[in-house]
Amino acid sequence: MKANPKCVSRLLLSGLLAGLLCTALPAAAAEWSWDPLKDAENVLPEGAPNEGKIIQARHQVREMKEDALASLYEIAPSARRAIEHSAGYAVFSTFGIKLFFAGGTTGKGMVVNRETGRQTFMKMVQVQGGLGFGVNKNRLVFVFTQEQALRNFIDQGWEFGGQANLSAMADGQGGMFTGAASVAPGVFLYQLTETGLSATLTVSGTKFFKDADLN
Repeated sequence: MKANPKCVSRLLLSGLLAGLLCTALPAAAAEWSWDPLKDAENVLPEGAPNEGKIIQARHQVREMKEDALASLYEIAPSARRAIEHSAGYAVFSTFGIKLFFAGGTTGKGMVVNRETGRQTFMKMVQVQGGLGFGVNKNRLVFVFTQEQALRNFIDQGWEFGGQANLSAMADGQGGMFTGAASVAPGVFLYQLTETGLSATLTVSGTKFFKDADLN
């Protein structure tokens, strides 16, 4: 039986087209594929934090905390014992951290629960005039001797009034809190400046609260 030349031509043409499609489709798929993880940053609203920035900001806050504690222990060695015997502590800085997110924040920090090791990232804002954190370089270290005071600070935040100028103690709690100011029952505060521990802590008009971006 003789093959029809027209049928043979059609079969050859169909095979050729099928082969071309098989090689073209993967290339087209590769060209038009969308990796949602790779392109996630491009679809976020402008100014929104992405995971990379969040991780970097957390790292910076943790580094700041370690640096601030090292400086505090060098200036006031008794502070180490105070923190080691505390329910927890918080460290804030108004410099040394590149702020990634828009807003009126003047500082960032974190709270550490010593019993559980849990870390809570916080923000610090100046809600009234008088603090001048935009100009001065300050680091604040809170020490909580009571668990309830620690929980209240994390869950409810903290706000100093307009006249919160506090004097550091020369010999508080048997010398353990020398250089700190007692700001509330079970709460002590150190203020580190460029020149050392501040004898007068000027924290008027400052508010501390959870950082929604970093937690």
